[in-house]
Amino acid sequence: MSAAPHLTVAKARLAPGTADASDLLDERALAFLAGLHQRFEARRRALLAARGERQAFFDGGGLPDFRADTRAIREGDWRVAPLPAALLDRRVEITGPVDPKMVINALNSGASCYMADFEDSTAPTWDALLTGQRSLRDAVAGTLAFDADSGKSYRMKPEAERAVLIVRPRGWHLTEKHLLVDGERISASLFDAGLFCLENGAALAAKERGPYLYLPKLQSMEEAALWSDVLAHVEQVLGLPDGCIKVTVLVETLPAVFEMDEILHALRGRIAGLNCGRWDYIFSYIKTFRAHRDRVLPERGQVGMTQPFLKAYSELLVRTCHRRGAHAMGGMAAQIPISGDPEANEAALARVRADKEREAAAGHDGTWVAHPALVSIAKDIFDAAMPGPNQHGVARDDVVADRDVLIEPSRGTITRAGFEGNVEVCVRYLAAWLDGNGCVPIHWLMEDAATAEIARAQLWQWLHATDRGGEPLCLDDGTEIDDCLFERALLNLPSRLAAQGPMPGAGRVVEAIRMLEELTRSDTLEEFLTLSAYERLP
Repeated sequence: MSAAPHLTVAKARLAPGTADASDLLDERALAFLAGLHQRFEARRRALLAARGERQAFFDGGGLPDFRADTRAIREGDWRVAPLPAALLDRRVEITGPVDPKMVINALNSGASCYMADFEDSTAPTWDALLTGQRSLRDAVAGTLAFDADSGKSYRMKPEAERAVLIVRPRGWHLTEKHLLVDGERISASLFDAGLFCLENGAALAAKERGPYLYLPKLQSMEEAALWSDVLAHVEQVLGLPDGCIKVTVLVETLPAVFEMDEILHALRGRIAGLNCGRWDYIFSYIKTFRAHRDRVLPERGQVGMTQPFLKAYSELLVRTCHRRGAHAMGGMAAQIPISGDPEANEAALARVRADKEREAAAGHDGTWVAHPALVSIAKDIFDAAMPGPNQHGVARDDVVADRDVLIEPSRGTITRAGFEGNVEVCVRYLAAWLDGNGCVPIHWLMEDAATAEIARAQLWQWLHATDRGGEPLCLDDGTEIDDCLFERALLNLPSRLAAQGPMPGAGRVVEAIRMLEELTRSDTLEEFLTLSAYERLP
């Protein structure tokens, strides 16, 4: 009898020149992460290849639609597993990066939950990732404290008064260059989620507080099924109770809106809800239809949730989730308080109130804010509209799942201020990101990678739409959108920024301008700006 084939054990090691992290990445952690890579990396790559094939179909003129092969799932009578007590009421969630000060402030904010973000609001330098994992480890243990250089001290409230912790790892498309498994970069998703669960899984499970995750950038039920298998494996290896790792999926790609039932079904034993990741969703709409001149969006400020394609997306999400017993979470309020201008501040807060009133009336079970000052505003609105822990009883049977409405072209214009504003946001955000800051206040909005992606993708599409025949795109004043207009905006930008005073990443502005030029002039739209920018981070 021949011997059974020997499966080589994968080996993980830090990349050459990477700072030591033995307090987190000891032999046990390295072996655990290597095992995740060995077991799931091939599937991850296959799914990314499938994304490319689907985009090629769209680039050839194809349109997204509901899948014929999964009709039985959409029409079936099934529900997700019951929600844990800690996730029954999620009326206000605050999001932000994972530095110690933010973690403490968010947990103390009065929000129902805090989404600790390793993805769009964190520039993934090695130091930031390690600091984030240590901050969450100490927060779970109840020992996290932070003393600022100013002398101010930050301490956590008692556990009963803290927000429920939910962690967002990076998406399937990203890798972690500082940790190699048999010479290959590990998936950033597996690194972030795996290390967090390894460090905190047992403690959180003992408190019946998770671990809980937010899953970003999914495009299909198959990608959700990969997460389901990964997390079941993590539970088994770490000895955690089956199904204790609960997830919420961000519906922030256009393909995913056509597979919401399927995504819920793939994760039905552990999913708690879906979230309207509106900024990434707008970016995905642009990217999906990058070759469709008839679906070019107007400037970002005109693409609000009352646009038909966004209104239909959010309301279909409510209907789908409530039919299956899951939460339908609303989107982000990116405004931050405007100091020194009470009138402008009140106008901004009025926009927040209107947005949250719309979400509550539509049947959402909770919403997102980016700043602690907005927690009470959003909470008051949902308290008035939602006396119970959620609105699962709001069925929204009036909502029709119509493909054409979900992809309906938007009405609006492109102004010179809107064009130049996109250039400014891209450069300012990229400069800050390259300097290690992934969450940047710009003109009283908290910008992250998702909002910068909208601006960057719009610039590319507006300029390249003129290459595809027909009349060129123009500003609302008749000026043609071309390389000359883009060049003038770039040339004028350094003086404009200098006049605005100090800004994060000021020393990287020239580098950011060059990057934006390369990305915008490229013949193809880069999938994510963070893919190329990541190679410039330490």
